[in-house]
Amino acid sequence: MKTDQVLTLLRDVKSGAVSIDDARTALEGVSLSEEQYESAIEHGVFTKPKVGTVVRATISPAAESWLMVLFFIWGIFWTTYWSFTLTYGLLNGWDQQQLAFHLGMTFMTLIMMGIIYLRFVLPDLVVVKHRRNKYIPIKDTETWKKYDA
Repeated sequence: MKTDQVLTLLRDVKSGAVSIDDARTALEGVSLSEEQYESAIEHGVFTKPKVGTVVRATISPAAESWLMVLFFIWGIFWTTYWSFTLTYGLLNGWDQQQLAFHLGMTFMTLIMMGIIYLRFVLPDLVVVKHRRNKYIPIKDTETWKKYDA
């Protein structure tokens, strides 16, 4: 997630590295007119965007944390473990219930990795497309063709 100076200043205030008074003095020269304030509020919130615009939500951390890396290493390890034990069981004639358990655990690990990938790693991009009204033209019965089978 890209950070600007105001966001960095807010994080420093939250961590206690910068006091609130110092942050206020740093932002004293910043001024917004009423039109700029209203346009910032109205931008993309209450007005419909134009067709074809790309809207990006910067809420997700975009896989910048070590927790995500550790989760995917964990997932790859368990996926290979369950799939190799499934293969081993197939070659050695294990019971069908045991094989189904190993196959289910392989799929469950892959599903968990997919959900985490979709939720936290994939960028939040939305291409705005508006639905058009459906129009079905009247078909002239004189233009119909008769096919013989």
